[in-house]
This record gives sequence, structure tokens and C-alpha cells, in this order.
Amino acid sequence: MCNQAVCLAAAELERHGIATVALVLLRHVAEAVRPPRALALPFRHGHPLDAPNDPARQHAVLEAALKLLESPAAHGPLLVDYDPRSSGEGSA
Repeated sequence: MCNQAVCLAAAELERHGIATVALVLLRHVAEAVRPPRALALPFRHGHPLDAPNDPARQHAVLEAALKLLESPAAHGPLLVDYDPRSSGEGSA
């Protein structure tokens, strides 16, 4: 799905009280659109959760995304870069 569309949909869902985290492959799009919470991923297009058939790595990405829900988006957009070398943790 288009990075911009995902970010815009996330913002609209948040306006209706539904917490979201956008997984984006194009950081500059998230910077421009400013979704409430986004995890910028360093992977190639078509592989937002990293390599296929690697559940441990894919779970690490999902865990990093879900951790962003612990941060309230009310204080402005949160854009975190995912670092695959750390154990699923992103860095601001």
C-alpha cells in the first residue's frame, strides 16, 4: 500500500480514537504527511517486515511497531527509525 495513503489513513483513524502505527519504507513521506506514529523501516519495497520466511525478524519488527503505541501521539507525531541490528528496538 502507498506510504502516503497509510499515513493519511492512520491520521484519520486517530482522529476517531483508534490508535495506529504506520509502517513506512519511505521516511521522507512520513516526514511530510506526519502520521501520529510511524516506524520507518530500512527494508526494500515489498518486504516491510524484512526477509520472507524469517518469523523471528518479522516479529521483532512488529514488536517495535507495537511499542510505539505506548507513546501518546497527543504531543505531536512520532517517527522512529527501526534498527534491525538492535533486538527489535527503534531509535528516535
